[in-house]
Amino acid sequence: MDFKVNSKLLEKILSKVIPAVPARTPMPILEDFLFDIKDGSLTVSATDLEIALRSSINVASDENINFVIPARLLYDIIRSLDETQIQFKTEPNSRLRLTTENGKYNIGYSPSEDFPEIPQVSRNKEVIINGKDLKKAIDQTSFAMSKEDMRPAMTGTLFEFTADGLKFVTTDGHRLVKFINKNIKTSSEEQYIIPERAISVLTKQLGEADVKMYISKSNISFNIGDLEFITRLIGEKYPAYSSVIPLENENLLKIDRSAISSTIKRMMLFSSSSTKQVKFSISNNKLEVSAEDVDHGSDAVEKIPCEYKGDPMDIGFNTQYVNDILTHVDDVNVIFKLHSPTKACIIEPGTIRENEDLMLLLMPVRLNT
Repeated sequence: MDFKVNSKLLEKILSKVIPAVPARTPMPILEDFLFDIKDGSLTVSATDLEIALRSSINVASDENINFVIPARLLYDIIRSLDETQIQFKTEPNSRLRLTTENGKYNIGYSPSEDFPEIPQVSRNKEVIINGKDLKKAIDQTSFAMSKEDMRPAMTGTLFEFTADGLKFVTTDGHRLVKFINKNIKTSSEEQYIIPERAISVLTKQLGEADVKMYISKSNISFNIGDLEFITRLIGEKYPAYSSVIPLENENLLKIDRSAISSTIKRMMLFSSSSTKQVKFSISNNKLEVSAEDVDHGSDAVEKIPCEYKGDPMDIGFNTQYVNDILTHVDDVNVIFKLHSPTKACIIEPGTIRENEDLMLLLMPVRLNT
């Protein structure tokens, strides 16, 4: 077998595929790239059995062949080279020789029979979404995925296709985020849960290009230009999240997002390491934010101007959770919709946007008496 390829073109597709190569695995075959050369096209694939990535380029080849090759070794070699033409040639004793204008490099390779089969996702149903829009939806919601394996469904991001739009939902039981892209509307309602690792890898691949999504019962495929990203779906039912969203939070607090965010960051320095509690005291268009660390004898209080319509209220939150939420609200102002100190608080951007909708829910914590 003999084929030639430009080093920078090869480096480009290897860099796209290598995120699917696991850092540690009891299956050594998963530490390899699968090279599949067919009719002048080289397809490079990798998988960790949960996600798979593959991409193709044209090469000058004299035959069809497939084999596996150590992924990180090959990737490190290729990216260390200046731009040059590389000739790949199989040698006896399962050796692969890479020849450039200035050097020769030998790497061991293996037959591809033991490489796991990558799922083929049916293309009967296609959904197209802009890469920037998909990345925004993921960035706005992924932080609230649960880290607890006891409820697998909550460790992923829900993609819910509805007549109102494509909904992205995450929750860890303490907070919930729902982002709606109103441009993607479907006649039938369907739910799919994407695992956290897949979300983490996918968002790094997204850019300006449109993304074509294909979905089967157990897998979803994202096609981004010449890259295909496939992940298994979490085969669990997502919690009935709508039932925990309060319908009547009549007390409205509107405040400058930058101001409250800055205050919360300081309160994180003064809140107890065990409770991480921050107290909001709201009345007469004034918000007083305070925190206390009894163990270290420190406390802090700040007052922030705001617009408030409702009854005076003292309510407690987890400072880390408030900080996370404020970081993901992309607007000048933020609105807190409150009912009582023991009921869930809804947080929304101050500006309603035409083709999207963001809602964040935060459970309060019991204030120390």
